[in-house]
Amino acid sequence: YFCRRGERWEPQLKGSGKTPYSRNGDGRAVLRSSVREFLCSEAMHYLGIPTSRAASLVVSDDDVWRDQFYNGNIKKERGAIVLRLAKSWFRIGSLEILAHSGELELLRRLLDFIIQEHFPSIAVNDSNRYLEFFSTVVSETADLIASWMSVGFAHGVCNTDNFSLLSITIDYGPFGFMDSYDPNFVPNTSDDERRYKIGNQPSVGQFNLSKLLQALKPLLDPRQKQLASQILKGYGEHYYSRFTELFKTKLGLLGENENDNYLIAFLLKVSLLC
Repeated sequence: YFCRRGERWEPQLKGSGKTPYSRNGDGRAVLRSSVREFLCSEAMHYLGIPTSRAASLVVSDDDVWRDQFYNGNIKKERGAIVLRLAKSWFRIGSLEILAHSGELELLRRLLDFIIQEHFPSIAVNDSNRYLEFFSTVVSETADLIASWMSVGFAHGVCNTDNFSLLSITIDYGPFGFMDSYDPNFVPNTSDDERRYKIGNQPSVGQFNLSKLLQALKPLLDPRQKQLASQILKGYGEHYYSRFTELFKTKLGLLGENENDNYLIAFLLKVSLLC
C-alpha cells in the first residue's frame, strides 16, 4: 500500500508480465496503450469521475507482438509498464469466482474484509451488512455510468472483471470518447457484436450487478434476497435520476420541470442528426 494524506492506495503494475492469475495472454503491454491509460485515467480524475490513477510509466526494452486491429496483421511494438493506483482492485468478478467454485467461507471472509476496509458506514457485525453493501454498490455503479455517459466515455469491455466493487473506472483498454453523439459508438475493434457500445453501458451495468447479486445470494436469507432483488430493480430509476441531474447541470437548468427529460432527449436526438 501507498499512504497519502491519511489514505491508503493499492499499487498495481500493468504490463509487467505473467502473474499467478494470468490466463492465456503474455501479461505485457505496449507503449501506445500504456500512454493512453496514463493520460485518460488522469483526465477522468480531473473531470471528477471516480477512477484509478496513474503514478508512473516506464518504457521497456522488450518487444511485444500485437495485432492492433485484430485483422491478422501482427506487428512488433515497444513495451511499457504503468504503475497504477486505486483504493482497491477488487471487482465483481472477484466475488463471482468464489461463489461459482463454492468457496463460501472464503467469500464471506473476503466480503467482510472489503466492507471493513472500504465501506466504513456499514457495521461489519450487522446481520444486514451484505444487503447494505449491495445497495451501496448498485447506487454508486449507477452514478459512475451516468458520469461516463455525461462525458461521452465508452469503456470498451464492460464485463464483471472490469467493474470495480468500489465503483471506480478501472482497466482502461479499448476505451474511447465520442467525437459526436452516437449511441452506437464502439471503441473496441474486436467487439463485432457491438455488445459494449456506449448506448448499452447502462443496461450492461445492471447485468453485471445481477451477477453480483447471484454471487451474494448464498450468504443472504430469503428476506434479504427479496430485498436485494428490489434494490436491483431500482437501479434504472437511480441511473436516470443521476443522468438527468448531470445533463441539467450541463444545460444550466435550475429547479424541477416536467419537460426537462424531454428537452435532454430532444437535444441528444438533434445531436445524432447533425
